[in-house]
This record gives sequence, C-alpha cells and structure tokens, in this order.
Amino acid sequence: MIAIIDYGVGNLFSVEKAFVKLGADVIVTSDAEEIAKADKIVLPGVGAFGDCMQNLIESGLIPTILDAVATGKPFLGICVGLQILFEGSEESPGIAGLGIIKGMVKKIYAPALKIPHMGWNSLELAAASPLFHSLPKSPYVYFVHSYYAVPEDPSVITAITEYGQQVTAAVAQKNIQATQFHPEKSGDIGLLILKNFIKSV
Repeated sequence: MIAIIDYGVGNLFSVEKAFVKLGADVIVTSDAEEIAKADKIVLPGVGAFGDCMQNLIESGLIPTILDAVATGKPFLGICVGLQILFEGSEESPGIAGLGIIKGMVKKIYAPALKIPHMGWNSLELAAASPLFHSLPKSPYVYFVHSYYAVPEDPSVITAITEYGQQVTAAVAQKNIQATQFHPEKSGDIGLLILKNFIKSV
C-alpha cells in the first residue's frame, strides 16, 4: 500500500492516477493511521514553500511523517515535497522546513532565462539511485519551479539539470528519495521512475 499524503496542497490526483496506471495499491489520505499503516509514502507539493509548511503544520501530520522516515519506510518527495525536507527556503524566510535533510532551498539564478523554470529538461544522473534503474542516459523530465535544494552534503544529490546554472533535480538519503521534477507529468520516463519506487524495498 502506498499512501499519498493529502495536506491540502499538491497535484495529488495526477500522482494517484500515475500509480494506479502502474497497478499500484494506492490511497490519497490525510489520516495519520492510514499513513502509519502504509508500506510506502509519497509527499507531493506545489506552490510556495511557506504555504506548504503551514498546511503541513495545520494537518498535524509532521510527527507521522517523521516516524515513517525514522522507521525506514520507502519515502518519495515530489517538487515542493522535496524542498520541505530541507531546513528552510529563501522563498519563505523564517519558516523552518522539516530539516530531515541538511541544507537550504535557494532561488535559481539564471538572468538570461525565464523563471520559473517550466518545461522539459534532461537529467544528468549524478549517483546510483533505485529510482533511476533502467533509465536511458540523459532522460527528459518535466519541471515547474523557481527554487532548488542546496544540500549541505552534496553526496545526497542523485541527479542534476542545467538551467542557467547547475540545479539539483533529485536527492536521496537512506530510505528517502525525492525529485524536484514531476515524475507524474514526465511521460514514460516518469512512469518508469514511479515503477522503480513501487519496486523499492
């Protein structure tokens, strides 16, 4: 069972639809008990960092998320669901993230390019990751963001992309995998990434 956390933000139903297409047993839920019972957890997120954190606080689900991470359940963050795993963001000064991964989220500096970064970009796979099993070299995926994570420990970065500068596209730490891009909007490549998450132990 895969639980997609519903905390009032995020592209929940397109994420659910992608997992259903792959034959996964999936539930969209804001119920702490359902999340605690799930075998795997997905934390989506769209919009501003501060709004996502405020919604998460109001949902009362932060202890449930921290427990799931601590017990080693496979955990997937998507877009702002990646960013809020970090300690904070330039987008929302003074608002703390979950702090599960050390580092900050910073604004993309690309004066010659349009911000937000919106559209298809290729990945450079920077480290081995179960999410990227059987992916072709330099696969294209879909991004919508103005900010990107800068981990304190660069070894957690599993993929980067170029958009006027080097941008973190995916990270991994222990049982956590997270993508800045949207696998649910990334066609066959995205479905393969989600399939790899379903198969992860």
